[in-house]
Parts: sequence; C-alpha cells; structure tokens
Amino acid sequence: MKSFTFGTGEGLLMSAIYRLARDKMALVGLGIIIVIVAVGIFAPYLAPHDPVQVDLGQKLARPSAEYPLGTDHLGRCILSRLIYGTRVSLSTAMLVLTVIIFISVPAGTISGYVGGRLDNIVMRIIDILLAFPGLVLALVIAGMLGPGLLNVMIALGAVWWVGYARIIRGMVLSVKEKEFILAARSCGTSHSKIIFRHILPNVLSPVIVLATLDMGSLILAISGLSFLGLGAQPPMPEWGAMLNDGRPYMQAAPHLMLFPGLAIMLVVLAFNLLGDGLRDAFDPKGTMRG
Repeated sequence: MKSFTFGTGEGLLMSAIYRLARDKMALVGLGIIIVIVAVGIFAPYLAPHDPVQVDLGQKLARPSAEYPLGTDHLGRCILSRLIYGTRVSLSTAMLVLTVIIFISVPAGTISGYVGGRLDNIVMRIIDILLAFPGLVLALVIAGMLGPGLLNVMIALGAVWWVGYARIIRGMVLSVKEKEFILAARSCGTSHSKIIFRHILPNVLSPVIVLATLDMGSLILAISGLSFLGLGAQPPMPEWGAMLNDGRPYMQAAPHLMLFPGLAIMLVVLAFNLLGDGLRDAFDPKGTMRG
C-alpha cells in the first residue's frame, strides 16, 4: 500500500468536491455505484422471479423474454439471482470494511501517538501479518473456521486491517509533529482531545479514499472465497458462488459464468474509478502517488 499525504486548511473539503465534480470518470464510477446500490435496495421490486425458486423444467435455459439472462442448472432465474446478489456482495464488503476501519484506526492512531514500547509491539504484530499474502492467510483462517459468509468476513477483517493501521500510524506520526499539535499541547490540552479534535480529522479523509479504492479488492476477495466454496452457501445468491455453480457448465451454458463475472467486473471498475477520483481530488499535487 502507498503512503498518502493530504493538505490541510479551510476550504479543503469544498475544493476537493469541486475537483471531484470535474472528474468525468469518477462521476461515471459514482453513477454506477448509485445505480447498483439502488438495484440492491429495490431488489424485491426489480427481480422478475424468486432467486431461490427451483424449476428443473427450465434448467440451463437460454436468455428469453421470461428469463432475460437465462437460468442456471436448477432452473433459477440468473437475473433475479444477480439482483439479489448485489445485496449480498455489497453489504458483505461494507461490513468487512467497517470492521477493518474500527480495528485499524484505533490501533494505528494509538500506536503512532503513544510511540515507545506499545508502538514496537503493534508494529511487530503488523510486520508478522504482512509477511504472509493477505488473501492466502484469509483463505487459511476461513478454512479453519469452516464455510460460511460470516467466517469469510471474520477472516478478511482479521488480515486486512494491518495495511490500514500501518498507513494510519505513519500519518499520525507526521501530524503529531505539526505546529498546531505542539500549540495544543503547550496549552495543556488533554491527549484525548488532541487525538479526537486534531489528529483524527486529518487521518479520516485519506482513510475514506483508501477504503473506496479497497472496496473493489474486497469484493473480489469475497467472491473468490465464495467461488472456492468457503463463502456464501447454497441457495444464497452471491456472485462468486454463482461463478462456482456455473463452472461445470462453462461450455454448455457459458452465460452462467458470464453474467456474474460481468457484474463483479463492473462493480470493481466503478469503485476503482471513484477511488482514483477521490485520491486526485484530495491530493491534486499527486503526493499520494509516491
């Protein structure tokens, strides 16, 4: 992961919003995300069929007026399962991201602000976890816990927070040496007030940008673990699990894998476009690319 450096001062947020509004690709990504979220919210009204209803008489049907994207090996409507799968994939990624932020922000902030032995202990734990490929370690943890979407969320949260914590620690180390922090200390301001009023506001903006960029990676990781059979379990409609269901019929009915793959690609692309736009908006000088 890369280091992020953001400017401070009045009007930073408004200028960032103005720059974001001029970024056409970021707006395209934001528009796609809004549409996909709306599809997930209104899934019961948009899905033409029950996503878990089995109709063996219609199995592996090609796209038609009744089934716009065809059916799977159990005769279930692929479009309906894709629409309901939006809920599962996005909500799972958001919950994992929330867990990551709730772990990494306190760990990185306290480690960077306190320093000393506590900082050394936290950083050694982070170094050990970073020594293993994150997805491989998550795969091991999920395999030990057993199949299930909750276990996948626990596994990803347990390994994904370390990169965030390291970046947050670096930003805290930089911010706590600024003049306004030294002035607050000289005035007798408590450590808790310094952290919540001065340090965290300067840390949260880049964390939000990083989280937006990471949403695509999390969706890919969740889909990948579900594809391996460790995530969502039948009959739950989830994009990675749909890919796994369609794998045995890849030649006879390629649409079983095509449409879930396109859905994953579209969502990941949208979050990457928005994340790139947010990064450029908050850091127009490009210092976060270094």
